[in-house]
Amino acid sequence: MADQAPSVAMEAVLKPSCDLPEDMPKIRGYDFNQGVDLQAVLRSYLTTGFQASRLGLAIQEINQMIEKRLEPVEADEGNENKESCKSGCTIFLGYTSNLISSGVRESIRYLAEHKMVDVIVTTAGGIEEDFIKCLAHTYLGDFSLPGKDLRQRGINRIGNLLVPNDNYCKFEDWLMPILDQMLLEQNTEGTRWTPSKMIHRLGKEINNTDSVYYWAYKNNIPVFSPALTDGSLGDMIYFHSFRNPGLVLDLVEDIRKINSQAVFAKRTGMIILGGGLVKHHIANANLMRNGADYAVFVNTGQEFDGSDSGARPDEAVSWGKIRTDAKPVKVYADASLVFPLIVAETFALHSDKLTAGKKTD
Repeated sequence: MADQAPSVAMEAVLKPSCDLPEDMPKIRGYDFNQGVDLQAVLRSYLTTGFQASRLGLAIQEINQMIEKRLEPVEADEGNENKESCKSGCTIFLGYTSNLISSGVRESIRYLAEHKMVDVIVTTAGGIEEDFIKCLAHTYLGDFSLPGKDLRQRGINRIGNLLVPNDNYCKFEDWLMPILDQMLLEQNTEGTRWTPSKMIHRLGKEINNTDSVYYWAYKNNIPVFSPALTDGSLGDMIYFHSFRNPGLVLDLVEDIRKINSQAVFAKRTGMIILGGGLVKHHIANANLMRNGADYAVFVNTGQEFDGSDSGARPDEAVSWGKIRTDAKPVKVYADASLVFPLIVAETFALHSDKLTAGKKTD
């Protein structure tokens, strides 16, 4: 009839709903009528929706890691890795090199300085850029600066960051005598170098409190970088192999060491910023214990191309890299935006408990 809407349209538009559970979170953001309270803003993210809610869940997941990490654990007599059994939750932190190039480095350094994480995994760039920043500055530029012009001026671009090529020349001047000494110790004392031992040594040699790896050295936090030659460090090792050949780095000892960190831990948590090697190396170590108990991924990768970088945590569950009863979280975001906020609401918030009884020089 002309005076009534079609029933098919009415039924489609006004379809009745089923009742949702009473305890289901209701969407509500922060009310700035309450004043400017950044901690309260971050807490409101949990009920804001979209990636804000994922960030809120990531904060909860990391706070659970911290809560379990603070639980005392009795040492296991058969444990070849005594360090991991001192903690109720061994926390693995992984990140890509661009984050060390950026100001996220200072958030990562804070965690190493106060021994808030137990194992670090990064790429070659994630190692060398930390040391290079102790020798010279990285600058803020722009994503659109022409590569040809920059190359002619000897300026390297990392996104919107600029690194003068002279920085790498300074790095070579600093590194070469250390490589000479490492080779001497290999030949005269039988030292068997691994990537993690080399990073430990470089952290000692830099002797700079701005450095992530200085603090990893001071606090005996193992740093693994299985592709250590894939960057400026590899360039320098390559050049060194001509002027003073013979230095050997053993990967086998390191794979046993990182896997043992997972195998002999009471619980494990993974915090992985970015994808690629660092994501898989940590996840694969946790496969050795049938999966991590807690996991937070922060990256912008998508899963449609089948890459490990973009894979959601549930794919790792299928491989046994995250436990089937875990509640892992992936935040689709640029880590430079969200990781300092995560640290503020987790490790920094609980710093008194995490640093109780510890002393850093």
